Amino acid sequence: MQSASDRHEYPAHWEADVVLRDGGTARIRPITVDDADRLVSFYEQVSDESKYYRFFAPYPRLSAKDVHRFTHHDFVDRVGLAATVGGEFIATVRYDRIGADGMAASAPADEAEVAFLVQDAHQGRGVASALLEHIGAVARERGIRRFAAEVLPANVKMIKVFTDAGYTQKRSFEDGVVRLEFDLEPTDRSLAVQYAREQRAESRSVQRLLTPGSVAVVGVGRTPGGVGRSVLGNIRDYGFKGRLYAVNKAFPDEQKELDGIPAHRSVRDIDGPVDLAVVAVPAEQVPEVVAECGAHGVQGLVVLSAGYAESGPEGRERQRELVRHARAYGMRIIGPNAFGIINTSPEVRLNASLAPEAPRPGRIGLFAQSGAIGIALLSRLHRRGAGVTGVTGVSTFVSSGNRADVSGNDVLQYWYDDPHTDVVLMYLESIGNPRKFTRLARRTAAAKPLVVVQGAGTTPQGHAVRATRLPHTTVSALLRQAGVIRVDTITELVDTGLLLARQPLPTGPKVAILGNSESLGLLTYDACVAEGLQPSTPLDLTTAATPEDFHVALAGALADDSCDAVIVTAIPAVGEGSAGDAALAEALRSAAEQVPGKPVLVVHVELGGLAEALSAATSTAPQAASGPPTIRADHPFRALDRLRATPAPAETPADETRERLIPAYPAAERAVRALADAVQYAQWRREAAEPGKVPESIDAAIDEKGAAALIDGLLTRGQGLTLGSEETCELLGTYGIQVHRALPATSADAAVQAAATLGYPVALKATAPHLRHRADLGGVRLDLADEEQLRRAYAELTELFGTPDELRPVVQGMAPRGVDTVIRAVIDPAAGAVLSFGLAGAASQLLGDTAHRLIPVTDREAATLVRSIRTAPLLFGWRGSTPVDTPALEELLLRVSRLVDDHPEVVAVTLEPVVVAPRGLSVLGASVRLAPPPARDDLGPRTLPAY
Repeated sequence: MQSASDRHEYPAHWEADVVLRDGGTARIRPITVDDADRLVSFYEQVSDESKYYRFFAPYPRLSAKDVHRFTHHDFVDRVGLAATVGGEFIATVRYDRIGADGMAASAPADEAEVAFLVQDAHQGRGVASALLEHIGAVARERGIRRFAAEVLPANVKMIKVFTDAGYTQKRSFEDGVVRLEFDLEPTDRSLAVQYAREQRAESRSVQRLLTPGSVAVVGVGRTPGGVGRSVLGNIRDYGFKGRLYAVNKAFPDEQKELDGIPAHRSVRDIDGPVDLAVVAVPAEQVPEVVAECGAHGVQGLVVLSAGYAESGPEGRERQRELVRHARAYGMRIIGPNAFGIINTSPEVRLNASLAPEAPRPGRIGLFAQSGAIGIALLSRLHRRGAGVTGVTGVSTFVSSGNRADVSGNDVLQYWYDDPHTDVVLMYLESIGNPRKFTRLARRTAAAKPLVVVQGAGTTPQGHAVRATRLPHTTVSALLRQAGVIRVDTITELVDTGLLLARQPLPTGPKVAILGNSESLGLLTYDACVAEGLQPSTPLDLTTAATPEDFHVALAGALADDSCDAVIVTAIPAVGEGSAGDAALAEALRSAAEQVPGKPVLVVHVELGGLAEALSAATSTAPQAASGPPTIRADHPFRALDRLRATPAPAETPADETRERLIPAYPAAERAVRALADAVQYAQWRREAAEPGKVPESIDAAIDEKGAAALIDGLLTRGQGLTLGSEETCELLGTYGIQVHRALPATSADAAVQAAATLGYPVALKATAPHLRHRADLGGVRLDLADEEQLRRAYAELTELFGTPDELRPVVQGMAPRGVDTVIRAVIDPAAGAVLSFGLAGAASQLLGDTAHRLIPVTDREAATLVRSIRTAPLLFGWRGSTPVDTPALEELLLRVSRLVDDHPEVVAVTLEPVVVAPRGLSVLGASVRLAPPPARDDLGPRTLPAY
């Protein structure tokens, strides 16, 4: 692409797709010599005023010299980037490296002048802000640390682009020009600005898909049946408020409508804008449809067509080309192989999906990658949506299929500030970008509950994102740390979601249990204990209890300050029928209204469904997805589901869906599990409201500059380096981490000499890889009090395990007795830096009893990390043992976190074992690995997943 005189090859890794402020997309790429015609055409479409602001003088056209200058770059000292839509320029930015005298320069000069030009039709879309992020990242890569820009005072839009970016800057005014200088090193404020812009842009891009004013279904069959015809019928029958079009190139020229809907042979033939196209044509015809939609200005696509990444290598390449093609026109895609989207808002009423029945309107946002799971979730919400006192339904639903473009992260950005969504439920087969998802989840969970079923899938097919090396259980633990309510099944997803959508959060774990069945009450009590809740003794109202008895008991329990939540257990009353149970539902509702700040759940036993369940088990008919048994329409407990006596209206008023509804569960353990999830989430919300900090006391023993100098020197030896013992101790020492000294013992005499240096008593350890940290194999001898014992132990080890060269024995001074623990930190390419903690030994490894936190860790997170493992009681005086010094352990965790956070070249740290004594601790073994750190996607400019 560049001439021989240019010093660097075309930097393809600078190419990126970005979402703009209005939700559209653009492609950012380097400008090359082949762009001369595009540059001239672009400049001709810029207004005279914008040209004046760029060049500080009338500049009607570019000269040949200008075109050459603006298209010939060395990609080091002179760089130009363009934002393109449909292959044409809509904005440009360039920098030129300058020296202290303001003249053109080369490295090591670290300052550059930067200038923008945005086509008038695209101003206000956030193009300049996105270009600034990308040109800044390019400049940092090329050793430039500071930008300077000269702007006319009247060019307030461009001044705002610079001042709003969040960089550290200084401003001056001279000769009628504003000069801005700003450092390019990311700051907390610049990252906050970047994340806020990302959220607004990605949220808007999803909003455009979910709230279209007009929809075209492409691929509508001329006869009933088929995917396109079914979706068209669903959109029409659900009452879509916008304009709807049927498109099929096989329609006869004279056909003007289909089932009363305007019909066209092509999207281009539609007179008027089309916001959303639902594509249901064979995969080989999709490129033609995308081109027609792009030319017509369609804003987004829902691609139902299959035959993409799910079908193999050829399909993966077809999927990549689909995304590249759509993004070139500024369109975003849900799919391909998608199930569709739903928006129940009365202003929209869109059911562009294959759902067999429309969901009730409500305040639950639902995301599923799998169409089959999407059907199951919608069906369960439809069946379970009728609660004791009303209806809970869906606000919006997205089934992303292969999620080639729009992913769960994008939809989460939309739901974060969507006023129509109170609870978010997500089924994720995999998480393509755990670092970003965790960041978004933490922010969303602080505002509204986020419940996730996470499959053990791999990176999305066709995506060029880094795959995580972390185990599935570790990723799950990190999600819980971010406030995600992590459940295991879609049944639990619905159970927990309905509770959170209908009831307030509990303020604690204390649970009152009351009902008309002693046995059911005891089952509920046992389930509460198993889930870590604190239940009171169940109150048995006996089977003779009346609705009034339930009302009095529930009101009393809610008024009790020692109660945080109430579970009501009920069995059908014999012979009373629906009227009696309707009275019970009303009694519970009215009692719950008296104390609205505490959650109430109902566990009911449905007797009549037993025969139906047994007969279904022997039936050859397709089985319903697992969930609560279907209750017969004439069963007495149906009254609890239909207190209002009529189905929910098609357009449930928004204020009605906010009513406090009491969820009912067919089994005690399901209700209790949902309540336990709510209790843990409420606790996380309270803690997140007051985040921890890194104590200043640890700063005194940290030499950050000394560590940086040491790391730089060590990395000159190679790209990946596991440090030796002395180097490890020296580096850890710069952060106040002292490793117990160990001396090599290549012979018995060397062991004796080492012991004399260290002082008795000593330990003799084999450090060969197969024996290291394996005291259970007998490779360690402790409390050797004198030379005789040391020589005897040395002879035993060499006799049992081999020569000293095979054993690699060391002598180490004895540390105070305590609890052996392990601390690890690792940088995962997808999830980021992770700190792990557990007890040492085979038992903990076998049971996977390890806790994890994302780095950097605060004092509060360090404390919870220590306490979150199942074997934590061993640290706190279990069975009368002496408690150990957990504050010292928490400080060590903070120091390791700080080391890895300050120096990303430290890609792995292991401290094993760390013996925590009643007073103080001893690090007996340590290893450190250095390497160039993986690129931080979250610190770079905003981009969409690459293809």
